[in-house]
Amino acid sequence: MMSSSATDAETPDLVCRLDNVQGMVDALSAVRWKRHQDAVIELSEHGIVLIVEESGCLQAKVYLQSELFISYEYAAQGRPRFGVSLGLLVDCLNAFSAPGHSSLIEIRYPGPDMQLLLKSVDSPDACIYAEVRTRIPEMISWDYNFQPAGSTPLTFTVKSAALKEAIDDLEWPGSSIQIKLQPDPPSVTFKGEGHGDLQIDMLYYVSTDLLIAFHCDREVSYRYKYKFLRATTSNIPSSVIKDNRGSKLTIGRGGMLKVQHLVSVARTSNQHPHVESAGYQQPSRIAYIEFYVKPEIDEDNVND
Repeated sequence: MMSSSATDAETPDLVCRLDNVQGMVDALSAVRWKRHQDAVIELSEHGIVLIVEESGCLQAKVYLQSELFISYEYAAQGRPRFGVSLGLLVDCLNAFSAPGHSSLIEIRYPGPDMQLLLKSVDSPDACIYAEVRTRIPEMISWDYNFQPAGSTPLTFTVKSAALKEAIDDLEWPGSSIQIKLQPDPPSVTFKGEGHGDLQIDMLYYVSTDLLIAFHCDREVSYRYKYKFLRATTSNIPSSVIKDNRGSKLTIGRGGMLKVQHLVSVARTSNQHPHVESAGYQQPSRIAYIEFYVKPEIDEDNVND
């Protein structure tokens, strides 16, 4: 039998420490739109990216940049990729996130059997330890190749709570939702078609507290499957709603829809333990969430 001491002595690809587990749980939960979901994790010197997708029509990415972690030691060659169960990973992280207690955890990859290792490192009473089994990713993420729809971006930023409410109100299971942008009057229209029509208009100049930003130089409209559109907002973390953050939606070439949310992963206790003596506070630590939704293709669609 071969000795494993040689492999044990090897430096792991990644060892990092995080002081706000709840922030990470929020970020990963935002892209969890069904019970059983496989995810691909890609590691790099810049941070961790988690990718989930469905039927080549919906893809979501969570960017956890290295600055979010209080330490980030990366020693891999290239960019290791591995598959995990998203639900299992979130459940494991939840075990480290006690209410009112900001647990410090260490994340390490790979373990002796290529597993993802999690352990608490700041609790004097007990050490919580978890191993998440990984697998060779079956999923090869599609290249969405998001490109601007023209020289002027077609984009708007709306309060996340209002976006979620609008999409929830437009519930047409199995149906599609039309999103229309028009420059005059500057507005965004969400329209559901099913047993009758339901329409929500957001006028830029009327409700600037709702539509925070708006850029559009020509009228465009595309339809998106309701279930895919709903997945982009169904699990927006309550912290995003509470912080009154905005979500940015951009329509790219061919009608590809990009939806971006920002989730805070800043430590929630009174002060960061690593504030320098001069009082320098780390800049706001934000996880970036991106969804890409392919439009339903119409024969009569003449936008492009």
